[in-house]
Formats: sequence, structure tokens, C-alpha cells
Amino acid sequence: MIYLALATVLRLWHAFGGYRVSRVGSERLPRAGGVVLAINHTSYVDFTFAGLEMLRTDRRRVRFMGKKELQDNPVLRFLMWGCGVIPVDRSAGHDAYVAAVEQLQRGEVVAIYPESTISLSLEIETLKSGAARMALEAGVPIVPCIVWGTQRIAPKGAPKNLGRSRLPVAVATGDPIMPTGSVDELTALLRDAMATLLDEVQAAYGTHPAGAAWVPERLGGSAPPALSPRPEPGSGPTSDDG
Repeated sequence: MIYLALATVLRLWHAFGGYRVSRVGSERLPRAGGVVLAINHTSYVDFTFAGLEMLRTDRRRVRFMGKKELQDNPVLRFLMWGCGVIPVDRSAGHDAYVAAVEQLQRGEVVAIYPESTISLSLEIETLKSGAARMALEAGVPIVPCIVWGTQRIAPKGAPKNLGRSRLPVAVATGDPIMPTGSVDELTALLRDAMATLLDEVQAAYGTHPAGAAWVPERLGGSAPPALSPRPEPGSGPTSDDG
């Protein structure tokens, strides 16, 4: 009930903002069974577009993993409880990991930001290994998801643009990645897939003005440079605890 009520509020906010949402690959999300939904992270509102997209196309609710500190706010604590958010203590995330695996084994969609934090470069930075570990232990696929354009709405460390802006936002879902190989290999495969999907979304998005703060350095923008090299297709596995 709370999840659907919040979804309605978010739809109204999206309508008020006049956001022009383009969607690609929504049919790639498995219709049933556990799924790790791996989303890139460039904005405070990525989750609203990704979550509504899954609900719109497949009527599947998404159980997001969110930092535990958000529960310090009583309103957010109530909403997180009502929406089944899995709280993550980033200093000791074992309990959140166990809870996520249990939900995946029950057939839920669990969403995770594998970069762990907002990417100021707007690129796919080095991934933590949590998404791969959860998928392997639960025996479920990982589905990459790219949300692009939300960094123009609610970026980190810059003015927010929450009014009626009619900004374009793209949501793209990639092909499921089956849980095979080692954690490092699966993490590298996921990063390759997310980087490739990001390139495709950016190419279809429209003009990226030179010097704009919401445009990555690679495309001529003034976003900070990436902290890690862009993955090349077929590149070797990477490792990072998470």
C-alpha cells in the first residue's frame, strides 16, 4: 500500500516536472524470479525513474538497498519500512547482504548501486563486488540499468532543478547477465555491460553541450574526470570489496 502510494506521488512529481522519459529494453527484465538490478548512480533521484519503470512495464516492485543513515529522518524511516528498503550500514554491511540474498531467493527484484556512491564523473566507476556476490549466492541474474539525465535534476554538490523543467530522462535496461564465473569476473562483466549501455544511452540522448557541468569530460563537459579507467570490452576482471 505504501509502495503504491509513494509511486503515485512520484508519478505526479514527474508529471509536474514535465520530464520526457524515453525507455529502452524494459522487456529484458525477467517477468518472475529473483533479479539483481544494478543501476548507475549520478543523481539523488535515479531510483524514482528506475523503480517506476519496473512497476510500469512488469508490475514488479523493486526492493532498493539504501544507506542506513536515511532512517535518522522519521518520515524517510517510515517510507523505507513501507517500501521494503533494505538498510545498509556501510561500515558493516553483512546484515544487509544477507537480507538481500534472502529476498532474491524469494523471487524479489533487489536494486543496488554497484558504484556504492554517486559518480561525480558521470561515468561508470569501479564497482564494488556486492552485486556479483549476491547474484552468485542466490543463483539469480544481474540486469544492468542506466538512468541518464537525472543529473540535471538533482545532482550532488550542485543546485537542484526540481521545478517544471521538461528535461529529457532516459531509462535503459540491459540484457540479463547470468551468475557464472568468479566474483571478480562477474563484476568485470557487469561493469563492461553498464559502460556499453551508458554509451548507447548517451548517443541516443541528444546534444551534450560543451562545458556543461552535467556532461562527462569524455563528451566535452566539465564534470570531474573519472577516477578509474573506462573498461574495454573483454578486459580482465577487477576486484573491490563491497
